[in-house]
Amino acid sequence: MKNTTVRRIGLCAAVLAALSGAAACSSSDSGGAGKDDKASGTGVTHLSPIAALRSAEKTTDGADSAKVESTTTMGSVMSMTADGALGWSDGLAGNLVIKYTGGTMADTMRQLGTTSMEARYLPDAYYAKMGAEFAAQAGGKHWIRYGYEDLAELGGSSGAYLKDQMQNTTPNQSVKLLLASGDVKKVGTEKVRGVDTTHYSGTVDVADLARKNSNLTASQLAGLKKQLTQAGVSTETVDIWVDGKDLLVKKVEKGRMTSGEYTQTAYYSDYGVKVSVAKPPASDTEDFKELLKQQGSSS
Repeated sequence: MKNTTVRRIGLCAAVLAALSGAAACSSSDSGGAGKDDKASGTGVTHLSPIAALRSAEKTTDGADSAKVESTTTMGSVMSMTADGALGWSDGLAGNLVIKYTGGTMADTMRQLGTTSMEARYLPDAYYAKMGAEFAAQAGGKHWIRYGYEDLAELGGSSGAYLKDQMQNTTPNQSVKLLLASGDVKKVGTEKVRGVDTTHYSGTVDVADLARKNSNLTASQLAGLKKQLTQAGVSTETVDIWVDGKDLLVKKVEKGRMTSGEYTQTAYYSDYGVKVSVAKPPASDTEDFKELLKQQGSSS
């Protein structure tokens, strides 16, 4: 594979990681309780599912920050983990360490000298720290800046959706997602990593979800629906676990694309943790829009 091709795919890998890593705050992989989740003999809440979820949405939103652990798999394309902390009191901000654990993206990242990437989220842009091999092909600079406005401009409808999600993705959005589905049920009470929780589940229409939980225009939504349809995405299942303080503890999301199944699982803890994010040095940062221009690519 030519170096320019590897570098271009590396740019795409970082964008994919940006969305997948932050999405741990708004969506995850579906299914029943994992090996850490055992049935609890006591209930956590006696509210109706809708009332309980509305309370959880409000409380989780008001917590302003949390530690996040997630795992994501997208067919044969990518599997990755993300670990760090995110805050949302004044726009999305945070730090995550993203590790590619399998798939074609991991193979590409190995050619770029690393399968691990540091990610920093700021209100106006996402920054990805790449490996030494990538830096050698990018004028010695290790950080790539992805401005959300640039993503919207270059990515069309999908770029606008990415911009919207990157700037508004918080744990409470996954609760809103389930409320918007119109298909919410209380599964039961379970323990998640030793914490008593109530488990809720539902099925979401992906295109309809974007309509209810974003600020996209009608034309952008139409374009997104077309791209989702082309990708083979129609519905996904969402499961969430809420503790006795009305805080989201775990979320799981699962669906299918033409490239295969995708799943994501996220755990949240230490709500209210202090989150401090520094913008990478300008001298060590390259804008991805400029990198694309250097390769004669505009999309």
